[in-house]
Amino acid sequence: MRNKDGKISGLAVALALIGAILLVVGAIAFEPAMIRFENWRSFRNQVAHDQTDYNTLRRVEDQSRAMLATWHGDVAQFEAFRDSTDSHERSIANAALIRANRTASTFNNFILTNSFVWAYGVPDDIAEELPLISRQE
Repeated sequence: MRNKDGKISGLAVALALIGAILLVVGAIAFEPAMIRFENWRSFRNQVAHDQTDYNTLRRVEDQSRAMLATWHGDVAQFEAFRDSTDSHERSIANAALIRANRTASTFNNFILTNSFVWAYGVPDDIAEELPLISRQE
C-alpha cells in the first residue's frame, strides 16, 4: 500500500503494527496453556515410566522394607524397656517410642506418595500402614 509518492501509507503501517501487537499478545496469552499442556504430557509420561520401571519399584520396596525393619526394632526396644524401674532404661524406651512413631508417620506418608508404583497391590511382606504406638499399651 503505497501512496502516489511511492511511500508506504499510514494505514499499512498501522495495520502492520496492530498485527504485530496482536501476534505478541496472542503468544503471551497462549503460553501458559502451552506450558500447562507440556507439563501434563510430561507428567503422564513420567507416571507411566515409573509404574513400569523396575528400578523405581525396587527402590520403593527396599526403602519400605528398611523402614519396616527400623520400626519393628524400635517397637521391640520400647516394649523391652517401657516397664523398667531404671530411669535410664525408661529414657531408652521413650526414645525408641519417639523413633517408632516418627518412622511410622514417615512410612505411612511414603506409602501414600508411592502407591502408584504398586498398581497391582502392595507386596505381602510390606504393610500398607503402620500404627502409632502409645505409652499406655
